Amino acid sequence: MRFALFLALAHLRRRPLQTGLALLGVGVGVAVLLTALSLTNGFVSGLVRATLKAYPHLVLFSLSEELPPFPKGEHPEVEAYAPFAATKALLTRPAESARGPGVDFATLVGLGEGGEALYPDLGLRLKPGGIYLGSALQQSLGAFVGDRLYAMSATQERVELRVLGAFRTGNYLLDSAYAFVDLKTVEKLSGIQAQGYQVRLKDPWRAKEIGVALAGTRFFPQAWQDTQRTLLEQLALQKRVLGILIFLIVAVAALGVANLLVLKVVEKTPEIALLRAMGASRLTVGLVFALEGAFLGLGGVLLGNLLGYLLCLYLALRPVDLPGELYFLTHLPVEMRLSDFLLVSGASLAATFLSALLPLFRALRVQPGVVLR
Repeated sequence: MRFALFLALAHLRRRPLQTGLALLGVGVGVAVLLTALSLTNGFVSGLVRATLKAYPHLVLFSLSEELPPFPKGEHPEVEAYAPFAATKALLTRPAESARGPGVDFATLVGLGEGGEALYPDLGLRLKPGGIYLGSALQQSLGAFVGDRLYAMSATQERVELRVLGAFRTGNYLLDSAYAFVDLKTVEKLSGIQAQGYQVRLKDPWRAKEIGVALAGTRFFPQAWQDTQRTLLEQLALQKRVLGILIFLIVAVAALGVANLLVLKVVEKTPEIALLRAMGASRLTVGLVFALEGAFLGLGGVLLGNLLGYLLCLYLALRPVDLPGELYFLTHLPVEMRLSDFLLVSGASLAATFLSALLPLFRALRVQPGVVLR
């Protein structure tokens, strides 16, 4: 074993440039794959966090015309709940001396008592006749705090509102199309009574389970995963496809390792034959090249993990800006996961070890009698 280890290290040191390039090839492939997965994780998590800033974890729609009381014996996961009603409306801001008019469509979410606690990140302080606008919607209307707006529904009802403030989630779809008002404003504007309850949970990912527990026969539960299912499935598929495509970089680097080891076998064929003639077993010869493949694979993976970690740290400190209109988020967050590092490291090591089998078998087939004759 020591003899095989000595020969393996000697072979790698003899061609430092080729060895370094093989390590760098594997390392860069691993680093790129880890960075891509971390960026994808960050994009998904960032989009979910931004969405849930202004989107209910769980909605309990009433199955009767009259809103039943919230289920007794509240679930321990429930942090807050409030009756709600939502409607589409045309928002208009009258022209002023130095500003032109503003017009845009929005979804008005009317919240009853306790509604502010549903969205603690938004800092809502709802008042009768007041409205909180999404930041992009506010910009589209050209409205400022204290400005007068008019909301018109499909039934031609018209309500005057005062801008109380604006909120920014980071999800452009919400920031450009949602506004919060008190429940009575929606009832007056559209004639819609409270449709059910919006619920905030300690763990949003348990929304489906808790919704079933709370609904009973009086409510229809709708978890946020149901309304955002298409988006979540698309993001999960995108991560898998991206991982497979970038893993091909690691596979190409592994082929580079195989090429280096095959070259060494061809170069060292006389030495292999001499060692066999002096009594070295096939196992010892094969172990030399197996150790070379292991060193290259392990070294490349460790280098790739280090480079990937440093690159992710850099992108976390200086996130990439995104146009919110296209990608929903205004910047690209990074989320490193230990499971990704372990999975990528294991797959990369397996690819490198498999690539080392060809030169190993070639070395085992060397016949000392034929070579030395």
